[in-house]
Amino acid sequence: MNLLPRILLLVGLACAGGFALARAEPSKPNVLLILADDLGYGDVRCYNNASKVPTPNLDRLAGEGMRFTDAHSPATVCTPSRYSLMTGRMAFRAPNGGMVFTGVGGPSLIEPGRLTLPAMLKQQGYATAAIGKWHVGLTVCDTEGRPIHNGSLEAVKRIDYSRRIEGGPLDHGFDRFFGTACCPTTDWLYAFIDGDRIPVPPVKPLDRSTLPKHPYANDCREGLIAPDFPMEEVDMVFLEKSRKFLAQHVRETPDRPFFLYHATQAVHLPSFAGKDFRGKSPAGPHGDFIHQFDWIVGELMRELEKHGLAENTIVLVSSDNGPEIAAVVHMRADHDHDGARPWRGIKRDSWEGGHRVPLIVRWPGRIKSGTTSDQLVCLTDVMATLASITGFALPRDAAEDSFDLLPVLEGKATTPVRPYLLTQAFAGAKTLSIRRGDWKYLDHRGSGGNRYDAGELKPFALTESDPEAPGQLYDLANDPGETTNRFSENPEIAKELRDLLEQSRNSGRSRP
Repeated sequence: MNLLPRILLLVGLACAGGFALARAEPSKPNVLLILADDLGYGDVRCYNNASKVPTPNLDRLAGEGMRFTDAHSPATVCTPSRYSLMTGRMAFRAPNGGMVFTGVGGPSLIEPGRLTLPAMLKQQGYATAAIGKWHVGLTVCDTEGRPIHNGSLEAVKRIDYSRRIEGGPLDHGFDRFFGTACCPTTDWLYAFIDGDRIPVPPVKPLDRSTLPKHPYANDCREGLIAPDFPMEEVDMVFLEKSRKFLAQHVRETPDRPFFLYHATQAVHLPSFAGKDFRGKSPAGPHGDFIHQFDWIVGELMRELEKHGLAENTIVLVSSDNGPEIAAVVHMRADHDHDGARPWRGIKRDSWEGGHRVPLIVRWPGRIKSGTTSDQLVCLTDVMATLASITGFALPRDAAEDSFDLLPVLEGKATTPVRPYLLTQAFAGAKTLSIRRGDWKYLDHRGSGGNRYDAGELKPFALTESDPEAPGQLYDLANDPGETTNRFSENPEIAKELRDLLEQSRNSGRSRP
């Protein structure tokens, strides 16, 4: 009897079965990173039960994943926080790392050759896309090819729109980009960037007389606007672009994982909620904007479910810093809503309200639903965490301030992941702080950002408990509101933390 055909058949079936098993194994997880702008810790109902704005989609996401209660933005303003999110490195370590760009300011804070989060994931086989606000700097040129690195209105008037934009998202690891250079409805350039071009240039000055009038509508410069730029519907444009990316990805490359970075305009002032959201919250125009952000999160989740992606996608939602002055002052007065609750300080400040932010992570099958973590974490940690999840070995000259949170996500961490936390306030390297355990040291006097001796914030100023001290030391375990400076009472702790801060500054890293 000739057994060869049977043997070949069995071998073939075994190979086919092995191939089927290989294809059935879960691929690397997709990643959806949603970054709000100026969303405060107290703006989200699952973080603040006194919030006057319902956030059912964010609350649901927290119920399906992990909610971090001690998460921090790397900086208290947008540009350095976004640099740090993209690189896993504190921005003060980079030249001009405390800068906040306007207009067409640049060049990019991300140095040529530096490994970024999207570039790392791209090396791991991911399709990468960024939709929304970039705000890490880029380079446009004038008609003679000279770089324009100026954030003024006059600089916008000099742009040669036929030339490629250098140093933008496509040069730092993203395959696709659609969004804006800086704050979409605040800065001098009101036009969309598609890839590395501005296909529809601005043609006339912004007419602010047609825009809403309320206390949250004033952060809007009289720049130049493109005919296709809808000041009150920008986030809806961004949402549609992310929907199209997901649909196209499923249609064309379903076996390839994706990284989608969706950075909203919401809830940065001016609070221009879209037409479908005006009057929908009980907390005025800014409440409507928070409501719209929450709805966008829900829509992106529904889009994942629609395409069968929700079970194999890590979803992260956070904010680049704390809430803005006008949002906090007027929401407190008009609606009894406190976007910084329960912390002292707001956007720009070194106090907790400037950088303690919501962070919610959902990953079905790996993160237990409805869990809460009090681990001290930072948005710089996203890079090391995704490196660990995707099996990427980080080189020593990358992600210098990033720590792997995978043990925390899986509920396996029994000790702190981070030895300490660094934060930079509005003045960058001049206003650094360090946190180790419950002790927090601010290497400067005052807020590090906003003025509390005059203007809208004067009613919120606290009497300095140690006015002669060169820095500030707070025991967050017993004084979470940072009301009592313990610098002179505990000089040895202040010195230890300052020495550790200097060691980290001089070594160029906090990750071992």
